[in-house]
Amino acid sequence: MKRLGIEQIGLYYVHRAEAGRPIEETMGVLAELVQAGKIARIGLSEVSADTLRRAHHVHPVAALQSEYSLTTRDMEADVLPTCRELGIAFVAYSPLGRGLLSGALDRDSLADNDFRRNAPRFGAGSLEANNARLDTLRAIADQREATPSQVALAWVLAKGVFAIPGTKRLSYLEQNIAAASLNLSADDIATLDSAYASGTFTGERYTAEGMKGVNV
Repeated sequence: MKRLGIEQIGLYYVHRAEAGRPIEETMGVLAELVQAGKIARIGLSEVSADTLRRAHHVHPVAALQSEYSLTTRDMEADVLPTCRELGIAFVAYSPLGRGLLSGALDRDSLADNDFRRNAPRFGAGSLEANNARLDTLRAIADQREATPSQVALAWVLAKGVFAIPGTKRLSYLEQNIAAASLNLSADDIATLDSAYASGTFTGERYTAEGMKGVNV
């Protein structure tokens, strides 16, 4: 906080629940920081609906951040309904499927140290199969005179959640901002919902080891 030059952290995230430590213990410590005025709100990331409820019972959780996009919709089963029930903001990270939903990603474009090279969803064969499933997204983008990424981002926003897309280029940032003004029709959303139901895409989003830390 001294380095940041601030008196209080507005939202303090626990980005992964610590293995073997009850979430109640973690929330108890954070609640003490709230009482001390060091942080204003508590956020969690990639926890299950059950863990979220237990945490919220100790101290109100302001926000839950988890991966959510047309490629990753498992949050819709339990976590998103729980957030809405408890009044917790949902923040979608990787709303563009780590670049997959741009429709322009191939393994040759990934740097040697890009972690996606080891992610099952981007592995040899999987990425090609997943790119082949983007025709519906591309068709709606053409109809709306938008990019596939903009349509994918607009779909996330239409679900009533917040989105934090990453970008490396100014042009992509400008496209992402413009997506906030792209109003998809009910038919557009229904078409995307149907075309990209949970489980449509090949491969997990993390390796087996990485998946151990999500939805716990």
